[in-house]
Amino acid sequence: MTFSLVARCAKTGQFGMVISSSSPAVAARCAHVRAGVGVVASQNVTDPALGPLVLEALASGLGAQAALEAVTAGRAHIDYRQLLVIDGSGATAIHSGRQVLGIWAEAQGQDCAAGGNLLANDGVPAAMVAGFEAATGHLGDRMIAALRAGLAAGGEAGPVHSAGLKIADRLDWPLADLRCDWTEACPIEAVATAWEVYKPQMAAYVQRAEDPTQAPSYGVPGDE
Repeated sequence: MTFSLVARCAKTGQFGMVISSSSPAVAARCAHVRAGVGVVASQNVTDPALGPLVLEALASGLGAQAALEAVTAGRAHIDYRQLLVIDGSGATAIHSGRQVLGIWAEAQGQDCAAGGNLLANDGVPAAMVAGFEAATGHLGDRMIAALRAGLAAGGEAGPVHSAGLKIADRLDWPLADLRCDWTEACPIEAVATAWEVYKPQMAAYVQRAEDPTQAPSYGVPGDE
């Protein structure tokens, strides 16, 4: 019921994730990023607690594979989970349990990994990796390209209704956290539109947080 991609920008050190699903508000449960540490997708029969646990393992100094193994080893119900991890060096690791739903698949690339379940076909994650690696621009642009590529390759077996994009940069809070929690239209295009609106304003929001005295005007009625 989900397809996603986790990624790292080798140039900026940013971490990010994109995801889409037939379930509502998928990004609220499945997307976990931490500046300077890594990114984790926790999906399939989702346990949202697993994302922060893997991030803590990464923060302790473990690499992607070791962090994943530290959290999954002996854990109850782990066969129902699908986890994608990328660490600070760009190394990736994936766990897909024996109870992952429907057609499922996974793929790993340069600074990225993709996975999904209840897919239309097993080529969707590989298409996402290829879409990410072929794209240019900001990490967010490349992840949107990956999500679109996954949908074009077949996506989920049924229609998707929610999607999200999340990026961590150097601060404790996300640089971008954009979601479409439910729509009968295309949630991926809804998030892509939100990204195009938000991207030119990101730096200004960071500056307002760090030093409001130097921030640009808000450009809204009543702002002088």
